[in-house]
Amino acid sequence: MIYLDSAIISDAKIAIKYGWVKGITTNPTLLAKSDLSPEESLQKLANLSPGELYYQLTATKAETMIAEGKKAYQLIGEKTVLKIPATTIGFHVTATLSPHIPCAVTAIYSSAQAAIAKEAGAKYAIAYVNRATRLLGDGLALVKEMAKVLEGSDTEILAASLKSPQEAAEALQAGAHHLTVPLDILTAMTTHELSEKTVIEFNEKGQGI
Repeated sequence: MIYLDSAIISDAKIAIKYGWVKGITTNPTLLAKSDLSPEESLQKLANLSPGELYYQLTATKAETMIAEGKKAYQLIGEKTVLKIPATTIGFHVTATLSPHIPCAVTAIYSSAQAAIAKEAGAKYAIAYVNRATRLLGDGLALVKEMAKVLEGSDTEILAASLKSPQEAAEALQAGAHHLTVPLDILTAMTTHELSEKTVIEFNEKGQGI
């Protein structure tokens, strides 16, 4: 599936009209860019999204993270996916919440973390592809390693931090099941210079009904 990575309501309205965007992912930075409060943004996005809406926990202690996750679920409802950081505490919270609320372990930078995400019951394991390339040297290699570890399990890879249509396609080739990208990349993925030229050719030389 392909998700919009944004908390801006106008972005969501455009993306959802495309008809093939399946849901929306947010994070604290994206929510901070909205003119609305996080609560208002999430409620509006939940109404717009045809599928899952991801919310990332911001609390840092297990008890408060669990409480925040439950509050997010009350706010968003059945579309909720909780993004939980790949930390020792985060994996504990994932194991606690995943039987009740779908969870996505985020900011994974090793295949070992992907293995723990699987054992903790995460529905998704999120790889920041471009960021991993900058920090580790090869974000696509990370996706490949995660895919091997998660093969045959119920935990799927969501590729994020994608800066071009090519990088998005390469993430899928590396083993990612899903992508989340901002609106400009979503739009760029639909176009190619040769496609535009071909359409012009057909229109100049062809006929239709």
